[in-house]
Amino acid sequence: MEAALGRIVGLLPRELTLCFAYGSGVVRQAGQTGPKVLDVVVAAPNALLFHLENMRLNPHHYSSVRHFGPGLAARVQESGAAGLYYNTLLPLGDSEGRMFKYGVVSAPTLIGDLLDWNALYLAGRLHKPVSLLKEPDAPDLARALRQNLHSALHAALLLLPETFSEKELYMAITNLSYDGDFRMIVGENPNKVKNIVEGQMELFSQLYAPVVAAQSNYVEISNGEGCQDTSATGKLYHLTQLPRMPQVLLARNWNQQSRRKLDSEDTLLALAHSADTDIALRKVLRQIVWNSSVGQALKGIITAGPIKSIKYSMAKIAKMWQKN
Repeated sequence: MEAALGRIVGLLPRELTLCFAYGSGVVRQAGQTGPKVLDVVVAAPNALLFHLENMRLNPHHYSSVRHFGPGLAARVQESGAAGLYYNTLLPLGDSEGRMFKYGVVSAPTLIGDLLDWNALYLAGRLHKPVSLLKEPDAPDLARALRQNLHSALHAALLLLPETFSEKELYMAITNLSYDGDFRMIVGENPNKVKNIVEGQMELFSQLYAPVVAAQSNYVEISNGEGCQDTSATGKLYHLTQLPRMPQVLLARNWNQQSRRKLDSEDTLLALAHSADTDIALRKVLRQIVWNSSVGQALKGIITAGPIKSIKYSMAKIAKMWQKN
């Protein structure tokens, strides 16, 4: 596996801020059988310069977009959704006949999603264990990666009851970026969240143990069982620690339903005293995830081309039927 991932990275331009591999082809999931597509994401300092060099090195990775030059690829990449440009269904050329795909994101866009959950797309990918192929080379990116894990814990605790199992915590964290994803309706295994967590319990524990320890005043996990402070004070603390976009949407939705308009601070205070805090948060997270997943899928038709898009969609649907 390491050799295969190293081979993929070796094909790409050297100027990368971060590179990681994710998904069932890289990190084991429960019920996993057969070869999987290897999924890689690279963060580049500059989208235009990356595509300029990559089109020189790997023109065959691109759809017809390559005929219009790196400028169009960079514009498509940065045009909303999750800020990603994917090259898909590429043969690795190994004896196992594996395929790979890789997404390109600019470092500023990645940092924005990690800190603010503008799209909760790559931020969601990085809530889960991944294989780091290139460590972050900038302090602000390293801080954003850590903050994203803390944000995931705060959000998950707001969705969980006072007592819960360690597995339920990791399922709540994983579900943050799947609940609302339109691919979970068409094309994804409905047991995906469960399979991810059950296949990676030890990795989740390693990833989140220091994060949970840092919040010891509000949550404790021991021998696989957790308990948390679900008082209004505890909920308010977690609400104030959420990323910017969920806070903005929580305030907006609250004020649309309330006769009395409140500022963001007072909205969070009101939500902390509400019995429906979890419902309100789940709604805004679904809203963010739905918008980015639909937008990224539409963008994929351009970046992959119609033929690859149809092949990829049919493969997903076939996999879904096999699991049912």
